Amino acid sequence: MTARTLVVVSAGLRVPSSTRLLADQLASATGAELDRRGVPVRTEVVELRDLGHDVVNHLLAGFPSEALNRALETVAAADGLIVVTPIFNASYSGLFKAFFDVLGDDALVDRPVLIGATGGTARHSLALEHALRPMFSYLRAVVVPTSVFAAPEDWAGGSAQGTLRGRIDRAARELAEQVARREPAEAVDPFRLTTTFDQLLTGD
Repeated sequence: MTARTLVVVSAGLRVPSSTRLLADQLASATGAELDRRGVPVRTEVVELRDLGHDVVNHLLAGFPSEALNRALETVAAADGLIVVTPIFNASYSGLFKAFFDVLGDDALVDRPVLIGATGGTARHSLALEHALRPMFSYLRAVVVPTSVFAAPEDWAGGSAQGTLRGRIDRAARELAEQVARREPAEAVDPFRLTTTFDQLLTGD
């Protein structure tokens, strides 16, 4: 069976990061579920903290750096995507949003996505449904039903406990099911030409 690529996008700003911790737990659970289904999987991580300056420069100049271009191509080629952001002011972080702003418009069409977030209080969990889910629906991704939010009290000894563990496992099963049922993804070049030179010259 053809191996699938699982891409994890983590928007944590600190090291160590609870956002990255949640992302890793989601990736591990999804990989284990795909393995149980007999689907080989390769996991890649895109750490947005390392790309912050490149993302801003791309927004200003319109050209990605080599590192940012590799990250965009990695995300566009994913068979399944896990995205995790810290919540600031009841929404995703600016870095998280900016990264997906520079991704190609069609890069996530029909791609399975698991959304997750971290925050200082469980009240921030609503941001998953009123901010993240609408954004990825707009990008025409297939967002799995279960979203995962982790507050500080959900961690004990650096591992997920109780309700959080259950949500991680359920979301992982949902993402694995979506990935396993699809053919391997074909990457979309975010900088491909969508018109011919003749059309540009004639204005059609």
